[in-house]
Amino acid sequence: MIQYKGTLIPIGGNEDKGIEEEIGSEFIDEGILAHVVQAAGGKDASIVIFPTASSIPDEVAQNYLDAFGKLDCQNLKVLKVQSRTEAEQAETLAIVKQADCLMFSGGDQSKITKYIGQTLLHHLMIDRLKNDAGFVVAGTSAGAMMMSQEMIAGGSATDALIKGNVLMRQGMGFVPDLIIDSHFVKRGRFGRLAEALAIFPHLMGIGLAEDTGLIIKEGKYFQVIGSGMVILFDASKLSHNNQKLLKQGSSMSLSNLTTHILVNGDRFNIENKSIEVLPIHEKYI
Repeated sequence: MIQYKGTLIPIGGNEDKGIEEEIGSEFIDEGILAHVVQAAGGKDASIVIFPTASSIPDEVAQNYLDAFGKLDCQNLKVLKVQSRTEAEQAETLAIVKQADCLMFSGGDQSKITKYIGQTLLHHLMIDRLKNDAGFVVAGTSAGAMMMSQEMIAGGSATDALIKGNVLMRQGMGFVPDLIIDSHFVKRGRFGRLAEALAIFPHLMGIGLAEDTGLIIKEGKYFQVIGSGMVILFDASKLSHNNQKLLKQGSSMSLSNLTTHILVNGDRFNIENKSIEVLPIHEKYI
């Protein structure tokens, strides 16, 4: 487990961006992006938006500029980073060195690892997470999934638990103990994450519903935020896992895959795998 001073905030996708004509108090006070701003130090924080994963980066970046603007944030920048050369440019590194928060959009998580993985920018992010208590890396959908060391890169939910259906790649390694999947409930990705855990049973699986996220502190524990649920898989006590015995295309089976369902306010200790329900009046970490 990597010990971090910084904060990670993976989000399951489709988070509230305050697009209604009259912005509700829930978006301002309790919305996921409001928690991102709070963790970064408040409305004066320097927030850098990375639409790297998106096929429509300009549109996606503008959506986040608008959303953070509605939270009175003015110190906003956009870094598309669509090549490894751009990831190692002095200007890019200088901006990230001064940032309080990096916000990664959804799209294709493999683009993030392709353009940023193992570059000077990637190493800078890890160094700041390790050493800077005020530094935040947030990401939604693909931007959340890329945080894993063993990253889900693709795979159809309808063909889940068929060996070889789930594509695994090396992620950014920000949370090496967890495999994160997004849009988990709406897109029916239970089987996809279960197969990933069959391949890597020493890890834990996190299925994030939409408009739902985690605040991960020090790489040791997380707390749930947002309106949906988090499905957590613990494969450490599997008594049957036939994944290694099968040929490609064969059906897989698992026994004793421990499952937890967590919601807003629940806190989970990654080290000892214990759940704590906080009093409703207690503030987020």
